[in-house]
Amino acid sequence: MTTPHCVDHDLIQAATRVAAARSRGDNHTVAAAARDRDGRVITAMNAYHFTGGPCAELVVIGAAAAQGAYDLVTMVAVGDRGRGVIPPCGRCRQVMLDYFPDLCVIVGAGGRPRAVPVAELLPESYRWQDHQEDDGRQEDDGRTTTP
Repeated sequence: MTTPHCVDHDLIQAATRVAAARSRGDNHTVAAAARDRDGRVITAMNAYHFTGGPCAELVVIGAAAAQGAYDLVTMVAVGDRGRGVIPPCGRCRQVMLDYFPDLCVIVGAGGRPRAVPVAELLPESYRWQDHQEDDGRQEDDGRTTTP
Protein backbone atom coordinates (compact mmCIF):
# COMPACT_ATOMS: atom_id res chain seq x y z
CA MET A 1 0.00 0.00 0.00
CA THR A 2 1.40 3.36 -0.99
CA THR A 3 1.91 5.84 1.79
CA PRO A 4 1.60 9.49 0.82
CA HIS A 5 4.88 11.28 0.26
CA CYS A 6 5.36 14.89 -0.71
CA VAL A 7 6.62 15.41 -4.23
CA ASP A 8 9.86 17.41 -4.23
CA HIS A 9 9.12 19.90 -7.04
CA ASP A 10 12.48 21.63 -6.53
CA LEU A 11 14.19 18.33 -7.29
CA ILE A 12 12.14 17.90 -10.48
CA GLN A 13 13.10 21.43 -11.53
CA ALA A 14 16.79 20.76 -10.84
CA ALA A 15 16.74 17.66 -13.06
CA THR A 16 14.73 19.49 -15.73
CA ARG A 17 17.28 22.32 -15.83
CA VAL A 18 20.17 19.86 -16.24
CA ALA A 19 18.34 17.91 -18.96
CA ALA A 20 17.63 21.12 -20.88
CA ALA A 21 21.14 22.53 -20.53
CA ARG A 22 23.33 19.43 -20.82
CA SER A 23 21.62 17.00 -23.23
CA ARG A 24 23.86 16.15 -26.17
CA GLY A 25 22.53 14.11 -29.05
CA ASP A 26 21.87 10.49 -28.19
CA ASN A 27 24.65 10.19 -25.59
CA HIS A 28 23.12 12.30 -22.82
CA THR A 29 19.32 12.33 -22.88
CA VAL A 30 18.24 11.87 -19.25
CA ALA A 31 19.12 13.86 -16.14
CA ALA A 32 18.63 12.76 -12.56
CA ALA A 33 18.55 14.71 -9.33
CA ALA A 34 18.73 13.35 -5.81
CA ARG A 35 18.40 14.97 -2.41
CA ASP A 36 20.35 13.72 0.58
CA ARG A 37 19.21 13.78 4.18
CA ASP A 38 21.02 17.11 4.74
CA GLY A 39 19.06 18.76 1.90
CA ARG A 40 21.91 18.81 -0.60
CA VAL A 41 20.90 18.26 -4.24
CA ILE A 42 23.13 16.24 -6.58
CA THR A 43 22.51 16.13 -10.33
CA ALA A 44 23.91 14.02 -13.16
CA MET A 45 23.34 12.91 -16.75
CA ASN A 46 23.18 9.44 -18.23
CA ALA A 47 26.06 8.25 -20.39
CA TYR A 48 24.37 6.24 -23.12
CA HIS A 49 26.51 3.81 -25.06
CA PHE A 50 25.59 0.90 -27.30
CA THR A 51 27.05 -1.43 -24.64
CA GLY A 52 24.50 -0.15 -22.17
CA GLY A 53 26.14 2.68 -20.31
CA PRO A 54 24.92 3.93 -16.96
CA CYS A 55 21.52 5.51 -16.55
CA ALA A 56 21.29 8.96 -15.00
CA GLU A 57 20.09 7.48 -11.70
CA LEU A 58 23.25 5.37 -11.38
CA VAL A 59 25.48 8.28 -12.34
CA VAL A 60 23.83 10.46 -9.67
CA ILE A 61 24.48 7.74 -7.05
CA GLY A 62 28.18 7.80 -7.96
CA ALA A 63 28.29 11.59 -8.06
CA ALA A 64 26.63 11.71 -4.64
CA ALA A 65 29.25 9.33 -3.21
CA ALA A 66 32.02 11.47 -4.73
CA GLN A 67 30.56 14.45 -2.88
CA GLY A 68 30.18 12.57 0.41
CA ALA A 69 26.39 12.31 0.18
CA TYR A 70 25.73 8.72 1.26
CA ASP A 71 22.15 9.04 2.54
CA LEU A 72 19.89 9.87 -0.40
CA VAL A 73 16.22 10.29 0.46
CA THR A 74 14.56 11.27 -2.85
CA MET A 75 15.44 10.84 -6.52
CA VAL A 76 13.90 11.74 -9.88
CA ALA A 77 14.84 11.30 -13.54
CA VAL A 78 13.76 13.69 -16.29
CA GLY A 79 14.04 13.20 -20.03
CA ASP A 80 15.38 15.77 -22.46
CA ARG A 81 13.24 17.55 -25.09
CA GLY A 82 10.52 18.23 -22.54
CA ARG A 83 9.70 14.56 -21.86
CA GLY A 84 9.29 15.27 -18.16
CA VAL A 85 9.57 12.80 -15.30
CA ILE A 86 10.40 9.27 -16.41
CA PRO A 87 10.41 6.09 -14.30
CA PRO A 88 13.63 4.24 -13.53
CA CYS A 89 14.45 1.05 -15.40
CA GLY A 90 14.55 -2.28 -13.59
CA ARG A 91 18.32 -2.22 -13.07
CA CYS A 92 18.16 1.24 -11.52
CA ARG A 93 15.26 0.19 -9.27
CA GLN A 94 17.32 -2.73 -8.00
CA VAL A 95 20.43 -0.60 -7.36
CA MET A 96 18.41 2.13 -5.64
CA LEU A 97 16.73 -0.45 -3.41
CA ASP A 98 20.06 -2.04 -2.47
CA TYR A 99 21.86 1.24 -1.78
CA PHE A 100 18.96 3.21 -0.31
CA PRO A 101 16.08 0.95 0.81
CA ASP A 102 14.16 3.93 2.26
CA LEU A 103 14.52 6.08 -0.88
CA CYS A 104 11.46 7.80 -2.34
CA VAL A 105 11.39 7.92 -6.13
CA ILE A 106 9.38 10.49 -8.03
CA VAL A 107 7.44 8.93 -10.92
CA GLY A 108 4.33 9.82 -12.85
CA ALA A 109 3.71 10.85 -16.40
CA GLY A 110 1.67 13.66 -17.83
CA GLY A 111 2.61 16.29 -15.28
CA ARG A 112 1.16 14.28 -12.40
CA PRO A 113 4.21 13.29 -10.37
CA ARG A 114 3.99 11.21 -7.25
CA ALA A 115 6.63 10.04 -4.79
CA VAL A 116 6.71 6.36 -3.90
CA PRO A 117 9.07 4.21 -1.85
CA VAL A 118 11.53 2.38 -4.09
CA ALA A 119 10.42 -0.94 -2.58
CA GLU A 120 6.97 -0.39 -4.12
CA LEU A 121 8.58 0.00 -7.54
CA LEU A 122 10.22 -3.40 -7.14
CA PRO A 123 7.85 -5.65 -5.18
CA GLU A 124 9.05 -9.03 -3.93
CA SER A 125 12.53 -8.04 -4.93
CA TYR A 126 15.86 -9.74 -4.61
CA ARG A 127 17.98 -8.11 -1.90
CA TRP A 128 21.71 -7.81 -2.67
CA GLN A 129 22.79 -8.39 0.93
CA ASP A 130 21.01 -11.76 0.86
CA HIS A 131 23.72 -13.23 -1.39
CA GLN A 132 26.57 -12.46 1.00
CA GLU A 133 27.76 -15.45 2.95
CA ASP A 134 28.04 -15.42 6.70
CA ASP A 135 31.81 -15.64 7.12
CA GLY A 136 31.60 -16.21 10.86
CA ARG A 137 32.42 -12.65 11.76
CA GLN A 138 30.07 -10.55 13.84
CA GLU A 139 29.81 -6.80 13.80
CA ASP A 140 29.40 -4.96 17.05
CA ASP A 141 29.36 -1.18 17.31
CA GLY A 142 30.90 -0.88 13.84
CA ARG A 143 33.86 -3.14 14.65
CA THR A 144 34.33 -6.50 12.97
CA THR A 145 35.42 -9.30 15.28
CA THR A 146 36.20 -12.94 14.73
CA PRO A 147 34.46 -15.61 16.80
